[in-house]
Amino acid sequence: MSHQQRRVWIFDLDDTLHDASAHIFPVMNRAMTQFIMDQLQYSEDEAQQLRKHYWRIYGATLKGLVRHHGINPHHFLRATHDHLDLDNTVLQRQRLRHLILSLRGRKVIFTNAPQRYAIRVLEILGIADLFELVFSVESTQFHPKPAIRGFRQLLRVLRVSPKDCVMLEDNPHALKTAKRLGMRTVWVTRSLKKPCFVDLRIHDVLALTRYHL
Repeated sequence: MSHQQRRVWIFDLDDTLHDASAHIFPVMNRAMTQFIMDQLQYSEDEAQQLRKHYWRIYGATLKGLVRHHGINPHHFLRATHDHLDLDNTVLQRQRLRHLILSLRGRKVIFTNAPQRYAIRVLEILGIADLFELVFSVESTQFHPKPAIRGFRQLLRVLRVSPKDCVMLEDNPHALKTAKRLGMRTVWVTRSLKKPCFVDLRIHDVLALTRYHL
């Protein structure tokens, strides 16, 4: 088997394959803040601070709430993702399907989002059938990126070596973990910085067609 055929493309979902910051994240963040207010009896300001604090420390608000407050993760995910109007907020991407089809090798999704949400977004984008696996936050047993445990679980499920993997992400902390394991890393960002753990920086995933990895 050639190196290209062995290659595994690991795609993040939100803000990598589509723009979630425009319409989805503001609604989701409000739902997370409201959930914290309801469950922990916090003020809105306190709840916002806690949500951001856990996101900074763990890469996901969920992990902090489960670890420090005993929150049921399934309850949290339902409350914050099930009422999103995805049909009207997922922005379509022309040429995205063509790009993914053009890549040689296996393709998987690795996201901190829940499974149902991730699959629905992929369906709306018209690319759900192009991925052999959607590895969601439930798949990691609630050890979301950038925690190394989730990465190791993914590699075990795929039965692949990190050196055959290319990870595309908007979150540099997740890429740092990927690089530590030996993956190639592509940072999808508008930032002009290029940390040493990033192999390639692109402003949009569609720009990938210009490079040979």
